[in-house]
Amino acid sequence: MAEDIEEIRRQKLAELRNRTEPDSAEKSTSESPSGPIHINGNTELSDTVAEYDTVLADFYADWCGPCQMLEPVIETIAAETSATVAKIDIDTNRQLAAEYGVQGVPTLLLFADGQPAERLVGMQDEAQLRSVIETHA
Repeated sequence: MAEDIEEIRRQKLAELRNRTEPDSAEKSTSESPSGPIHINGNTELSDTVAEYDTVLADFYADWCGPCQMLEPVIETIAAETSATVAKIDIDTNRQLAAEYGVQGVPTLLLFADGQPAERLVGMQDEAQLRSVIETHA
């Protein structure tokens, strides 16, 4: 069953990537996905960060209470801002979490122009996330 879920995630990510993309000079807020993208592995994260100007990576765990409380905020940020939201389950992506120095969840990393720009650890409110995204958008 877990293999089926991973295959569906890969297919959905491939569908998102295969959409017709405007030139980078023509990028607008409408091209970022309206919902979070689930990332599985360093390659998927690297591809997502390379494809979009501003990526908010949410390192989370299903068992984490603050992560569950942050979920509606993350969904709103994905739908209403220019940032692309990438969700990374630390239990299935331990090596990726270690690579980015994630020691607690939730940890949010904002990538701007392909580079890590901000790190936020713990519960965040929507206004704080919007402010950080606008600073780097």
